[in-house]
Amino acid sequence: MAVLVTRPLPDGATTAADLRAQGFEVVAAPMLRFEPFGFDAEAETPYGGIIVTSANALRAIEAQLAGSPLLKLPLFAVGERTAAVAHAAGFKKIVSADRDAAALRDLVIDAAKAKKLKKKSPLLYLAGEEVSRDLAGDLREQGFEVTTHIAYRMVPAKNLPGEVVDGFAAGRIEAVLHYSRRSAQAFIEAARMGGVEISALALPQCCISAQVAEIVREAGATQVTVAVRPDENALFEALKRALPARLA
Repeated sequence: MAVLVTRPLPDGATTAADLRAQGFEVVAAPMLRFEPFGFDAEAETPYGGIIVTSANALRAIEAQLAGSPLLKLPLFAVGERTAAVAHAAGFKKIVSADRDAAALRDLVIDAAKAKKLKKKSPLLYLAGEEVSRDLAGDLREQGFEVTTHIAYRMVPAKNLPGEVVDGFAAGRIEAVLHYSRRSAQAFIEAARMGGVEISALALPQCCISAQVAEIVREAGATQVTVAVRPDENALFEALKRALPARLA
């Protein structure tokens, strides 16, 4: 029996390895595909800091970062995994909210209040084509100037891999992990296309947030478990709660 990981690559591969280390069998169906746009920095723009809500935004511009003055700026990351990618890319002044976009907003505001960030200097927000929260708008309401650069997009997969369709049909998959609303929606549509929607949604659906859980519940899932925090460790704990027989 296997757990289905729907997280996009390359993070999905790390997730699969972590699950295997905990004794789970894993099958993968990345439901979103990463497409970078790159970045041409305006050297004359006096940015005061950078905000990032996804490690993919950093991966998208990594090729343009060598020798860039951006590396000297404070970078505010949504979580520890994004912070780790920022460190690997060459950033030195990194602060992690270790939660979600709302916590990241509060972190930036607190940094300005503590005089660790110049509020009058514009912030560079490296974002995806679609975001779940208007972080730039939230910060503008607090008096910040924010320049948003769309660094990448995530393209939904139209079909599930054949081994996953066969796994659902044969009862070889025991739970599904969901990391975002978009990937959850793509999973549902792909399962429908593959003719396995009913069997797929009958299984435990483990979601990283209540917002993601809404998508699978609306599609008809009844066994939905939500992580107590929007991070992967909490999602793994949700998976273990959804499969109590494994803990017996």
